[in-house]
Amino acid sequence: MERRAGGGRVGRAGLTAGGVLVSLAALVLLAEACAQTPPRASRDACRIFADNPQWRAAAVSAGDRWGVHPATILAVIHQESRFRPTARPGWRRLLGVVPIAPRSSAYGYGQVKDGTWDDYRDRTDRPLARRDRFDDVADFVGWYADVIHRLAGVSKDDPFHLYLAYHEGPNGFLRRSFDAKPWLLRVARKVDDLAREYAGQFEGCGGPPALARRD
Repeated sequence: MERRAGGGRVGRAGLTAGGVLVSLAALVLLAEACAQTPPRASRDACRIFADNPQWRAAAVSAGDRWGVHPATILAVIHQESRFRPTARPGWRRLLGVVPIAPRSSAYGYGQVKDGTWDDYRDRTDRPLARRDRFDDVADFVGWYADVIHRLAGVSKDDPFHLYLAYHEGPNGFLRRSFDAKPWLLRVARKVDDLAREYAGQFEGCGGPPALARRD
């Protein structure tokens, strides 16, 4: 039996081949999703890195390259995506019900917007970097912290102010746009606390020295 599709004729063999391709694609997506399952112990740096040795290597490499503690990189990623590679900020909804468009282009482990990601790829000569790959995003967070340090004068050992500038951008940080966002100040404090918690844990399992406690 044959069916017409778009004016053409698709025989039994064509349908079978198409079904095989769809099945293979589904298997690939399933395998990728399984390989990127968020860590169960998301507040334990040693467990996270033990379960994902490549994440440890990526965070340490990015930290060494940009002068940022790996624990700060890890805390920012935890806040932005809870380690979900395809995280998005949600959708705008018509009448509060019908989804019509993404709230922003933010995407991936670091919830990075399109323009900022393009800037990172251009300036670091990493054209194939992806927002759903942990090693690329770890390097991005280190790079952006370096940008924030140079443009806004924020210490790389200050997760609280680094996160405020990560969220608002260096220019927004300099304008102190965060002063009108008490919720953001609370979130930045959580990131700061988690970065220092991670750093203390990481020091105990062979990582770099812990961050100094803030005043």
